[in-house]
Amino acid sequence: MNRRTFVSSALAATGVALLSNPVRLFAQTGAPRFKLGYGPHPGMFKAHAPGGILDEIKFAADQGFTGWEDNGIAGRPAAEQEAIGQTLKDRGMQMGVFVAHASFDEPTFAVAKPEYREKVLASIRNAVDVAKRCGAKWFTVVPGSVDQQSDKTEKWNRYGGPRLAEGYQTANVIALLRECSAILEPHGLVMVLEPLNWYRDHGGVFLQRSDQAYALCKAVNSPSCKILFDIYHQQITEGNLIPNIDRCWDEIAYFQAGDNPGRKEPGTGEINYRNVFRHIHRKGFTGVVGMEHGNAKPGKKGEEAVIRAYREADGF
Repeated sequence: MNRRTFVSSALAATGVALLSNPVRLFAQTGAPRFKLGYGPHPGMFKAHAPGGILDEIKFAADQGFTGWEDNGIAGRPAAEQEAIGQTLKDRGMQMGVFVAHASFDEPTFAVAKPEYREKVLASIRNAVDVAKRCGAKWFTVVPGSVDQQSDKTEKWNRYGGPRLAEGYQTANVIALLRECSAILEPHGLVMVLEPLNWYRDHGGVFLQRSDQAYALCKAVNSPSCKILFDIYHQQITEGNLIPNIDRCWDEIAYFQAGDNPGRKEPGTGEINYRNVFRHIHRKGFTGVVGMEHGNAKPGKKGEEAVIRAYREADGF
């Protein structure tokens, strides 16, 4: 499951073990809240809440989730955006990220073309309006692809011009991010830059690594430009998760989760999510951890498995 797909899907007070009473967990309302603000997304609980997004939000809240994530909310009608925001507010939940700008195949930030700049800034202005309607604070920006060389020559790119050296590309990215930040700062909104892996999902994107994202944020030097640390992507790209989280900590505003391999719920792959979640909780993280992954199994049983997985990972 990649970003393109996403853009275009209790424990009782007595301490009874989760697996001993699954029926009560999924039937009850007011389950204990999770320690971290995990954020499901539309479609994750559709079998339990077939009435649509608002019903899914209510179901998620009843299971103890305090976040919500909807990458594609910018494409929904304004009235629906407002309804989602109000429902989250009523349930005491935080709205997580949506995608404000995500270019995977064009160097929209790395190459300083007027048409790229206008496209990016228009998407940021639109994101301000969307964020106000749905109550969001953060939204995702993927700063395009690298300026790639063509198959014909190393000197010319596939966009009809000379391929830029890496330093010039980075300077262009920083300059445009500063323009975006200037739009966002008066509104107190934050674009979060997401490094994506080249090895499985997004070969050719400009931003790949946590240290690269950290350097960009330091260069932009704005409270409106921070890091989205997607644990799934960074496990593939660089591993060494907890040390890299620590090194980037002062620029991280948002996390996303998904196990590897498979990009399903925690416990289906190799990442020790209980340790990672415990670490960021102890460091004081109070934002949203977006559940940007699929369900390993279909239907109600698969949805119940997702909830159990997060109870297990949150049980530190």
